[in-house]
Amino acid sequence: MIRDRLPLTLVIRTAVPAEAPAVAALHARARATYYPDGLPDDGFDWPAAWRAAVERTDGQVLCAVEHGRIVALASFRTPQDGPADTVKLFQFHVDPDRWRTGIGTRLHAACVDHWRAEGRRTAVLDVHADNRRARAFYARHGWTPDRERPPAADDHHLFLRRHVPPRE
Repeated sequence: MIRDRLPLTLVIRTAVPAEAPAVAALHARARATYYPDGLPDDGFDWPAAWRAAVERTDGQVLCAVEHGRIVALASFRTPQDGPADTVKLFQFHVDPDRWRTGIGTRLHAACVDHWRAEGRRTAVLDVHADNRRARAFYARHGWTPDRERPPAADDHHLFLRRHVPPRE
């Protein structure tokens, strides 16, 4: 059930490099929710990684902005060694304070619209097996297990696939 109505001020747009620290902070808040012992300190420079993702010419980082604050993000591009009509959703996060408000659904719809406009026919992703909330979200939005890529016995990720319907 959606907790409240989406604000009229919600804007979905392309992220800019200067927003990398805010994007990285949102990413950390969201990821921390599905690690039982808290977010591991891997020493990785997430702000630099997000800046690089935003600056890529072969990908896109969309963000949902509410009252000037980034509250959700999605990062996608053509996967390495993948067909040109396939897109991989690498990251999709909603601020935990904004879960169940419809923001994720709106951002997901914007992603699908973008993929459709680019002529993509298939979208793929991998999700952490312990992230039940994300798995349920993806299932509600048409993602199914990827039969072409079953998980290995020791893998902590599940691979999902979604058809991108053509423009009508």
